[in-house]
Amino acid sequence: MGFEIPHDPKPGPPAAATNHLRFHDPDGDTCIRERQERRLYLRISPSRHPGFLKIPDRQQVQSDSSENLEPADDATGGVPVNQSIDRRQFFAWSATTLGAATQPARAAAEAPVALVRCTTWDLAEHTRAMAEAVDLAGGVGRAVRGKTVAVKINLTGNPSQKFAGLPASQTYQTHPASAIALATLLDRAGARTVRFLDCSYRPGTIEESIAAGGWDLSRFQSLKARVEFEDTRNLGSGKKYHLVKVPWGGSLYPAYFVNHSYVECDYYISLAKMKNHVTAGVTLSVKNNFGVTPTSLYGQEKEDENSRNARVAMFHEGRIRPAAGVPGELDPNGPRRTTFRVPRHTVDSLGIRPINLAIIEGVETTSGGEGPWCPDLKPLKPGLLVASRNAVCADSLTTWLMGYNPMAAPATECFPGDNHLMMAQELGLGVCDPTRIEVRGLSKTQARYPFNWAPRARNT
Repeated sequence: MGFEIPHDPKPGPPAAATNHLRFHDPDGDTCIRERQERRLYLRISPSRHPGFLKIPDRQQVQSDSSENLEPADDATGGVPVNQSIDRRQFFAWSATTLGAATQPARAAAEAPVALVRCTTWDLAEHTRAMAEAVDLAGGVGRAVRGKTVAVKINLTGNPSQKFAGLPASQTYQTHPASAIALATLLDRAGARTVRFLDCSYRPGTIEESIAAGGWDLSRFQSLKARVEFEDTRNLGSGKKYHLVKVPWGGSLYPAYFVNHSYVECDYYISLAKMKNHVTAGVTLSVKNNFGVTPTSLYGQEKEDENSRNARVAMFHEGRIRPAAGVPGELDPNGPRRTTFRVPRHTVDSLGIRPINLAIIEGVETTSGGEGPWCPDLKPLKPGLLVASRNAVCADSLTTWLMGYNPMAAPATECFPGDNHLMMAQELGLGVCDPTRIEVRGLSKTQARYPFNWAPRARNT
């Protein structure tokens, strides 16, 4: 649909850059508001998808009366629209202007964190332990009944690549028992659809990739809920990308395009692995969100639906820039250090796809990095499941359990550079102080399992 706005003689956006990306106008309460200086803004009202930005369709926006417009709250910010623009112009222009559209951060949220002992992949026992963890964390119940639930798993690297003679799922990727157990719990709660998501780097479908890693997909067939798998490295089964604005204006980028599955869901779960990360220090439920952006747009400088490149050159190193029409960096001349950039994109990823439930799998895992390409990797058996309705609380307490201070200064303890957990706390996204986090189930002392790893280099 198009928006009708009054004429404003001030200069408008520049001519559009050529692009061929697809668009989506998400459902939600988007309204046009007028500021005191008589410039008009598209403001995103609170909805079930906070931060999603509607884009005008190809019809040009025409001048008309503004008698029904309400005054805007200056604290919310917005994207200025000064004259008639079509969809293509708005998209190209937004890449350089969305950064000004900031929103105030909310007060720090606090949520209990559940700690449950789990030392086996036996499905019955694993399901029992996960049910206990989810219930202690507050449960899901009505939140998922009759709804579509998206579950972000961790398939970093190659699902068929073993480490130390053990399958990837036992060491550095999500284990199928955790996925089946979670799907079972969601099915019992009445979920209509459970959709597992991640960005794959392997040829073939995501189902073929995880089957090669030992997943028995037939185990999901007994559930009443529809179970789906979506490779979010590109459009997948969707026809359009979704532009999502970082609510506070962004830490590295102001907005990102994502696969439809991160938008077309009613409840979102991050099912993460309990691991170190050579650049972020720890990779838990928040860092698991790093992979929500498609490599088709962020793996190289031109859109490539068949791309299997990682996002290293763009998000980690800043050596390349997004394709024309994709929102660019807030500061193209900012630091290129990976330990500066990765924490900021990590926090942005939590902004564009808030986590309703964080589950951290620590039955078996690794220390020393995120995958077998890391030289210090070692297999571990913490024997633990962690769950919370606040991802920052979950990750901060888990970081403490791993033997580190989640409130550590940059480039200290496990953090090679900036501490993304403290950055998230400063934005009001959660609490880092373990003494302020309510613990349910095991005590912190009972669950503590030091990983005994420190980065080889810092501030690189």
